[in-house]
Formats: sequence, structure tokens, C-alpha cells
Amino acid sequence: MLKKIRGYYAALSIALGLGFIILVMFFFKKQNNARKIRKWCRAFFPANHIKIDKFGDYDLSATLYVCNHQSATDIIYLEGYHPLNICWVAKKELGELPFYGYALKIPEMILIDRDDSRGLVQLLKEAKEKLAQGRPIVIFPEGTRGPGGKKFLPFKPGAKILAEKLKLKVQPIVFINMRKIFNGKPIECTSRHGAVIFLPSFYPSDLGEGWYDKLKENMFATYCEYYDKLNPNEDSNIESNAKI
Repeated sequence: MLKKIRGYYAALSIALGLGFIILVMFFFKKQNNARKIRKWCRAFFPANHIKIDKFGDYDLSATLYVCNHQSATDIIYLEGYHPLNICWVAKKELGELPFYGYALKIPEMILIDRDDSRGLVQLLKEAKEKLAQGRPIVIFPEGTRGPGGKKFLPFKPGAKILAEKLKLKVQPIVFINMRKIFNGKPIECTSRHGAVIFLPSFYPSDLGEGWYDKLKENMFATYCEYYDKLNPNEDSNIESNAKI
């Protein structure tokens, strides 16, 4: 019962906090895409008594951040704590949500129609524009929220194409326990302790052919290592998809 109460409290704090941030962003949208206002997202963590351990740091020279995706909390974390005016790649339908879609449209994030065959062309075009504005790109290669536990979803090709075509410097970021901190389906909070790991940056040419598969393997290995440290009492036989 307690995990559901915590979950609904987290959901309420996200809904009210994001709603307030959106309203304020209308007045400051011309100031670096309201970046200072967007950083107010960080209030979510102390408001919910959540601790996030941080290992490593942002490479501010990176132009593409590749992250695993578990929950709204990993978005909230980067919006709240990244020093730069990051630009997210998101599904077009998220920008069409009543009112809350403005969280993506006001700061001019990249919204992609995945059902449109021209989606990748649009992604490359808009990414070039944002990079020219000094905005590094953030993308979830899984394309949607992962299932939690010791699993990743297969990586979609968008991040690979972006990095190769635009010759971007990639920094992988691995989030742990974010789905436990806030799960939207079902709404619950089963942990108040998460972690974020910043891996070394690289250019695709540094790793050679098959770099995208190597990236997945490295991120997943890191994820499993820190997941076990953060959840020592969890069944060691929990289902894992180490081959992803």
C-alpha cells in the first residue's frame, strides 16, 4: 500500500510541478529555450525524498547523449541537472498531449513521427539545426521506456545514424532504478534510491565497425553491475537479457 501512496504522490508532484514550469516557460521561452526554468525539475527529487548517486560526470564537449530509458524520472534528472541547453528527441505524439505537450514544444525539442518514412531525414535536419545553436542532442536508443529489472529493449537505429552521419561525439549515460523510483504503469514507488553513471565519451570511428553493438553491450554491462549493487537483496536469478 505504501508503495502506491508514494507512487501517487510522485505522480502528483510531476503533474503539478511540470504544469507550473510550463506556465512559467511561456514568459521565458526566448531566453535560451527557458533553460533556467526547465532546471526547476530538480525539485522533484528532494520533494520525494529521493537519493540519486552520481558516478562520473558530464562531458560538456559531447554532442550526443545516449541514455537508457525507464521512467519520467530519467528525463526529469537530465532536465534538472545537465549544465547545457540540451535538446531531446521525442515521439511526435508526446508533443500533441493536451497542455503537457508544451513541455516539448516551448523549448523546441525534436519531435519525430515514427510512422513517417521521412522521419530519419527530419531527425538529421533538425539535429543539425539544434547543434548549430549549441544544443547537444539527447536520445533514448530504446525508443520507449524499458521494462525495468535487468533488461534493456533493443536499440533502434536513430542514435547510430545521428552519430555516424553528423560525426558526433557520444557520451553514454546509464540510469539505474528510475522505474523503481516512479513507475507509471502501475503507479507505484518501490525505491527512493537510484543512480546515474556517466561513461567515457567517444567518436564512432574510435570503436570501429560494430561500435553500436559494443555501445549496447557496455551500457548493459554497466547497468547490471550497478543494479546489483543498488539492489543487493533482490533475487540474483532475476531474468536478464545480457545478449540484448
